[in-house]
Amino acid sequence: MAIDPNQTYLEVPLVAPSVSGSYAGFKRVLDLILVTTLAIPVMCIILIVTFCMRLTGVRSVLYQQQRLGKDGRVFRMWKLRSMVPDAKLKLEVYLSKNPDARKEWDITQKLKNDPRITRIGRFIRKTSIDELPQLWNVFRGEMSLVGPRPMMVEQRDLYPGHEYFRMLPGITGFWQITKRNESSFAERAQFDAQYFREMSLSTDLQVLFKTFFVLLWPTGF
Repeated sequence: MAIDPNQTYLEVPLVAPSVSGSYAGFKRVLDLILVTTLAIPVMCIILIVTFCMRLTGVRSVLYQQQRLGKDGRVFRMWKLRSMVPDAKLKLEVYLSKNPDARKEWDITQKLKNDPRITRIGRFIRKTSIDELPQLWNVFRGEMSLVGPRPMMVEQRDLYPGHEYFRMLPGITGFWQITKRNESSFAERAQFDAQYFREMSLSTDLQVLFKTFFVLLWPTGF
């Protein structure tokens, strides 16, 4: 059965964070200012990547996936396609034949040598260019620039704690500017809980500033 993105998918404890309404308002204004400022250069980058993908035979450049947002609500998150079309099947076959890869996937929900990723896909992942379409999610209010990374619906049981569901998911956050791909999936909850405790406009500006330097020396996969 298809999940309705307009319905709450999970029952989660809804405890309001100890932050003022003014912070939430300023955070939203900051998101909108930066998204509109970046709109033209981001569109140029996406068009260049789209052209390169089309040269390699990729026709469906944008990719949408259901993710869990604030209050357990499901929304469609957008990315630039970095994997082969039959990625899910290819992953299942690969993990069934490679026990070490299966262990890595179970712990981190990522693979350093992922057979699903295309040549261009590896580049846009490493540089985080594949995340740029999520600025549309930020504009729509489904995400924020800073917050916990949006998890997939099937990852909920792997994630301890409920702080995640009290915040808008973000494009960048504590996890991205610290251990990022070196930590387990469950450890992400610790970064999200820390951000939940320290949420402020000052914290968000610091994360955005540090994100810039992380992108200069990318480690994504």
